[in-house]
Amino acid sequence: MTKKERYRHFLDYFTQRFENPQTELHFENPYQLLVAVILSAQCTDKRVNLTTPALFERFPDAFSLANSHFDELFPYIRSISYPNNKTKHLLGMAQMLISDFGGEVPATVEELQRLPGVGRKTANVIASVIYNQPTMAVDTHVFRVSKRLGLVSTKASTPLAVEKELTKNIPQDLIPKAHHWLILHGRYVCVARKPKCPECALTHFCKYFERSEKSRRQQ
Repeated sequence: MTKKERYRHFLDYFTQRFENPQTELHFENPYQLLVAVILSAQCTDKRVNLTTPALFERFPDAFSLANSHFDELFPYIRSISYPNNKTKHLLGMAQMLISDFGGEVPATVEELQRLPGVGRKTANVIASVIYNQPTMAVDTHVFRVSKRLGLVSTKASTPLAVEKELTKNIPQDLIPKAHHWLILHGRYVCVARKPKCPECALTHFCKYFERSEKSRRQQ
């Protein structure tokens, strides 16, 4: 099966069954999503969603967050992974939003990456979810699933390389959705240690499944 055919099967399946996938992070505006995505680095969305209600009640916008300090903010995110660094990042991010962007979350990946705590992946999430731009945030789920399905080459060994291959082969208007499709499939079906292949509807074009079955038959 060619790579082009794999992409066609992948897009056909998800466009027909999951037309409007959404992030599982809870947010009501761009500022809240930016905070949530920064907190979600190496942390589960579930844990972030347990943390943000109290955080957003106390710091409802960039101005209130920018005027806070480490000792006040830290207790709100203590249960999140790497709370020390993330406290510093959130304070710096909010202060730069005020000083450089008038309190508004910028719309370009380049501007977003200027913010403390915002790398390319986080910037791509914001640009995609908030501004519906054709950006592909590559986290561990996107990286793993795209590799297993055979959507990207074995030579694509970095998140940036995977991002470039995916955005090259997926129609621009579907890239924001494909980001969620890959994440959710990786989170609930194509899990890291024991992928749930018997439950998966994509095995007919999956390279990982093909190799696994071949190995099983040879035993």
